[in-house]
Amino acid sequence: MPIQSPSPGLSLKPASDDDFEALLLLRLAAMRESLEQVGRFDPQRARERLSRGFQPKFTRNILLDGELVGFVVVVPLEDSGEWLLDHLYIHPNAQKLGIGSWVMGQVLQEADRHGKAVRVTALRLSDANRFYQRHGFQLQAEGEWDLYYLRPAASAGQTDPR
Repeated sequence: MPIQSPSPGLSLKPASDDDFEALLLLRLAAMRESLEQVGRFDPQRARERLSRGFQPKFTRNILLDGELVGFVVVVPLEDSGEWLLDHLYIHPNAQKLGIGSWVMGQVLQEADRHGKAVRVTALRLSDANRFYQRHGFQLQAEGEWDLYYLRPAASAGQTDPR
């Protein structure tokens, strides 16, 4: 069963190569405050990181009433059989509306259907850490700047009720 959208105008749409610049600007807006807190806001590094791994086939734009408000990237990890939630960004003007939780619900529901665990990395001081923990991600390791989480695969026949 699809997860109830917080807004009837909310949808996911496949991304294309032409979306890169808009997604980069969105990522910069979404991450600016967290990165500035740790002295690591660098638009050029953000561009390089996003361009290095940009694969439209794994990217979905998040639209609210037809307007781009975020994007999500889920990449299959062939070596482990898990999925990597590589990016989930919501523009600051669209945060706190339940959009991120709805998108996360879509991702986790799809992972459960496929029996996949999901990995994610979050900046150490980011509010995203609480968000991921609320959605069942468990801390696995800590790095200098980042925290590494895993949301285990659902057991056979068991799905997340969200």
